Amino acid sequence: MSKKFLLAVLAVVIVLPALAPANGLNLNGLGSRAQAMGGAFVGISNDFSAVFWNPAGAAGFRKEMFGFYAADLIPTATYRLASLIPEVPYVDAKTKTSHYLGGLAAYYNPISAKVVVGLGVGTPSGLGAMWDGADFTGLTNGTAYDWSSKVGVFAISPLVAVKLSEAISVGATVNLNYGMFSLKMPAGSAVLADPPGTAVDLGQYEETMNGWGIGATFGVLVTPSKKLGFGLTVRTPSTVSFKGTADMSRLPVYGLPGSSDLKRKITWPLWIAGGVSFRPVPRLLLSADVHWTQWSKLDRITTDYLDTVWAALMETGGKNVRVLNWKDAVQLRFGAEYTLNSSTVLRAGYYNDPAPAPDTTLNVLLPSHTFNAFSIGVGKTITDLQLDFGLEYLAGNKRTPEYAFFDGMPGTYGMRIVVPTISVSYKF
Repeated sequence: MSKKFLLAVLAVVIVLPALAPANGLNLNGLGSRAQAMGGAFVGISNDFSAVFWNPAGAAGFRKEMFGFYAADLIPTATYRLASLIPEVPYVDAKTKTSHYLGGLAAYYNPISAKVVVGLGVGTPSGLGAMWDGADFTGLTNGTAYDWSSKVGVFAISPLVAVKLSEAISVGATVNLNYGMFSLKMPAGSAVLADPPGTAVDLGQYEETMNGWGIGATFGVLVTPSKKLGFGLTVRTPSTVSFKGTADMSRLPVYGLPGSSDLKRKITWPLWIAGGVSFRPVPRLLLSADVHWTQWSKLDRITTDYLDTVWAALMETGGKNVRVLNWKDAVQLRFGAEYTLNSSTVLRAGYYNDPAPAPDTTLNVLLPSHTFNAFSIGVGKTITDLQLDFGLEYLAGNKRTPEYAFFDGMPGTYGMRIVVPTISVSYKF
């Protein structure tokens, strides 16, 4: 079978998303103390996680400091697609237990009474899904393909913070972002014109990509008194230019190249967060944040396949463009910290995280949910050593799109995520 013949008679190309969207692509925070307070930390930002929440907070550090944070994201997703006989669905799937690790390491050095420099290295974005392909055989003619996805960003962020007065500090970082993306799923099928209606299975699709992007974070922290604080943080968009390789296992059977280099640009959009902290009594600290993310800029994503045959296949079926139709999202966050004694504090928090993706573009690989998140934590101080532990539970809403456009999948989606965390920091 010639390449030209297959290209000419291709009627249905490939059921393949160019991106498997996560819930906004971002993690919901870094640092055990901040996460235990529901991520309502922009108006506080006075520990080593300041590089993420509000770099202006670092201006108040009077000693050298190093901190390390680790988190284990453990998601459980479900997907059910009913058939004409509800008791026997086409798909009744649950993700395998998987661990997606996130972290942050940061160092700060006061170089004068008013200026602090620092460096943070962490993972502001990262999540994924790993399904059992045997659960999806009702959609793949009995063949168990791999269904999995993983997306993440590793950021290197040098920081400068300046104390303008006793009440006002400013800070900024440059964010060098290294992105990683991988995807496995069925490649779908092609329908031939000769013989008419003959379908060919294109096998397993896999892709692996990585790339770099750059952005910046700017922050202001105002503390008019020991009881009150206000913060504002702006993180600029960062476009990661991915490059990698894609493979389709059965294309060589039809005389076509089995792999292609590819390029894709994904933009992590503008993020603006404001926060307030209030200490009504000496032992109790309360906080509240509003976070806005311009997800509407992620309207569609285009993939460039560098092999000419692959480029023609994808363009013929419109699969070189992934339509997302995401909407801007606002998170509301609340936190509390209570001091038991000179060395021990207790924390709790809550936030609401709305899904940016509409029903019509939902996909089982990193589906998008609105989360109600609850968190608790404890902190222990031993002279200049600080230990913090946290546990976060994200309860995703059930979503039941009855129809889908583009590469969306109708069905019933569920999601929950458990996130244990630990932080260790030391002042020199």
